[in-house]
Amino acid sequence: MKIADGISAQELREKVHRLFEVGAAKTIALNRRWRPENGAPVFTVGGKYTARAWTQWTQGFQFGNALLCFDVTGDPELLRIGREHTVKQMAEHLTHSGVHDHGFNNLSTYGQLRRLMLEKRIPFDPWELNFYELALKVSGAVQAARWTPLSDVSGYIYSFNGPHSLFIDTIRTLRVCAVAHQLRHSLLGEQDVRVNLLQRVLAHLATTAKYNVYYGNGRDSYDTPQHRGRTVHEAIFNTVSRTFRCPSTQQGYSPFSTWTRGLAWAVLGFAEQFEFLHSLPEEQFSQCGGMSKGEALDLVERSARATCDFYIEQGSAADGISYWDTGAPNLYKLGDWRSLNADPHNAFEPVDASASAIAAQGLLRLGGVLKERGTRYVQAGFAVAGRLLDDEYLSADLNHEGILRHSVYHRPNGWDSVPSGQAVPSGESGMWGDYHLLELGLTILRIPQEGGYTFYQSGESA
Repeated sequence: MKIADGISAQELREKVHRLFEVGAAKTIALNRRWRPENGAPVFTVGGKYTARAWTQWTQGFQFGNALLCFDVTGDPELLRIGREHTVKQMAEHLTHSGVHDHGFNNLSTYGQLRRLMLEKRIPFDPWELNFYELALKVSGAVQAARWTPLSDVSGYIYSFNGPHSLFIDTIRTLRVCAVAHQLRHSLLGEQDVRVNLLQRVLAHLATTAKYNVYYGNGRDSYDTPQHRGRTVHEAIFNTVSRTFRCPSTQQGYSPFSTWTRGLAWAVLGFAEQFEFLHSLPEEQFSQCGGMSKGEALDLVERSARATCDFYIEQGSAADGISYWDTGAPNLYKLGDWRSLNADPHNAFEPVDASASAIAAQGLLRLGGVLKERGTRYVQAGFAVAGRLLDDEYLSADLNHEGILRHSVYHRPNGWDSVPSGQAVPSGESGMWGDYHLLELGLTILRIPQEGGYTFYQSGESA
């Protein structure tokens, strides 16, 4: 991508406020139409949200959208929507033992409400705060219990595919374990063995960094210096011998190309964990064994930089918008696509604006932690955000229920809607893309403020 110097958060504020005006109106309208018994809205078809019975991983985004919009607009109707639906619909997600996505559903709802209360955006109530914090403790422990050990000190939180499967997605949802640890919670196992949640966070980070991210050091034939930061969706392990077997993918084109939303989960997930680890005192690392704080920060920074660099240099077009996979089979028909702005209306391969919204926040977060060493990442994040907030991607049409246009869900399965007269999906939205564009907007608005936008507030109610 081409990075223009000198873009600032202040220059984007008008666009961001327009985003929240649009987002608030659409969130309220969707809440009036949607019936919870129909499941979670996942992606649009012809501009109308539809469900997909795979997992209900987007339900927290639906109600989280309302809470994000309330934070900026102050509209009490949005707070009511977020609060009431969190109580009525989200409890089952806390104890859902079959998924890896607790950080998606539960931090987007219970976590947002806790944050708003600690920031004094909503009235303080100790019992209500305890309710949110209990929910996050439960969610973090349940996620940590989905554990495949590789040794006494290493392993990973396995995906909904089963104990053999490590998804790159989980690096983003890992933050619920981090919050539960900050709330001084732990997981109790057989014979009351107490599992340190920070140890689980560190082990999952290390395993993901080792097997899902490539660093140009020849791990396979495609792991070249030019492709440093290449990311694989899924790592497959033999759970009997506890050995790595092969890379794989569910939603990408191949295990040897990069599914860009998986890359974006890595960009944002590693960057946010970098922030979290910085916030912890050294003694917490020694208490859970394994690596020191410095070693943990070095590991996470290496992975964050590699994936961010790959996004900038290999994973996006000139305007910072990504196509759905860097190895998509018909990309060559677009010519030197990296040197051109992304074309969401092309006839060969779809763009995935949701990947770009996720990645932009990660670029800003990494740059923010690195300070003067991270200027390139901050400028790249602003460049991507500016493009996503243009009319091509921000859907101002109130007849279209999505907020961020040109998102792709599952290209290999053919789940995405192809407009009449076109050859590939375009123009539609996904609930995760809408949520992460709003989260990106709030991140930008908070940049001038000390502390910024984070779930890692210290302490608990009691």
